[in-house]
Amino acid sequence: MDRTTELRRIAGGQDGLVTRVQALRIGFGRHEIDNLVTFGRWRRVARTVYLVGGGAGGESPDGRAAVVGPDVPAVRRRRIRAALLSLGPHAHAVLGTAAELHGIAGLPPSDEIHVALPGAAARRERVRHPGLVLHQLEHPAASVVRVDGMAVTCPLRTVAEVIRRVGRYPAVSVLDSALCRRLITEDDLLSMPRLLRRRRGAVAARGYLAEADGRAQSPLETRTRLRCVDGRVPPDVLQLPVRDDDGYLLGVGDLGWRGPRVIAEADGRGPHGSPEAIFADRRRQNRLLNAGWTVLRFTWADTLDPGYIPWTVRNAIAASHRR
Repeated sequence: MDRTTELRRIAGGQDGLVTRVQALRIGFGRHEIDNLVTFGRWRRVARTVYLVGGGAGGESPDGRAAVVGPDVPAVRRRRIRAALLSLGPHAHAVLGTAAELHGIAGLPPSDEIHVALPGAAARRERVRHPGLVLHQLEHPAASVVRVDGMAVTCPLRTVAEVIRRVGRYPAVSVLDSALCRRLITEDDLLSMPRLLRRRRGAVAARGYLAEADGRAQSPLETRTRLRCVDGRVPPDVLQLPVRDDDGYLLGVGDLGWRGPRVIAEADGRGPHGSPEAIFADRRRQNRLLNAGWTVLRFTWADTLDPGYIPWTVRNAIAASHRR
């Protein structure tokens, strides 16, 4: 196999990236690599890591995203991969970056890239990668897995390390998301205190485990539920199917109070933002109202006010008792 074909093969599996060591191994010379960079044929994206092909992400040679929308996550993935490649075989993604790669939701958006290296390697490293946060952490081999070819802490270890570093709302959101995506199980929650033992933030994190519920399908649903719990009007069921007398499914409520026949919907921008989704939500709401249910709708902004959601739910419950 000639070196050009081999270069395409390596870069094709690494979002268009190749390391200096990989290029040397397949026959490129040091001066040849430097000239390719100097004349813009290759572009250095991290120390000893070069973009040599378009790959995924639509990034132009000057580093700007050539397209937007669905390709933006691919550009982000390339930045993470470049950071890992630049730090060598022992580097692996941790904390929020690991959660991101696993598809675990619930943390605020961040441009930072969190990478761990074993103690001695981390102390020797001089970080020059933009946005890179290097952690001096060691993990057993069984706790590191591959996601799209990148080394990353396994979901259980990732969740355990995240929830002791963040507040209650993002922590429970992360737990709910990992459970909903079946990346961790209820049994894993029982074993998680062992991973938290004698760690800073462990006491609070153990309390978050008791509030986790994998039926929540988004961080917004989790936040809405926690506001209701804090306001002393907790829902008695999540993902409540509502049927008519003939058994026809009228809709599924995100949070439900079955006695007073109240449903709360968490309206995120994604699943509820398109015109088709809006029309479907309206039709579903009309069916539920005609069946005698009160339907409440809450957005992310509503969760920022601690009192608004429980106050609204409490009033809806009181109104149902007067009917």
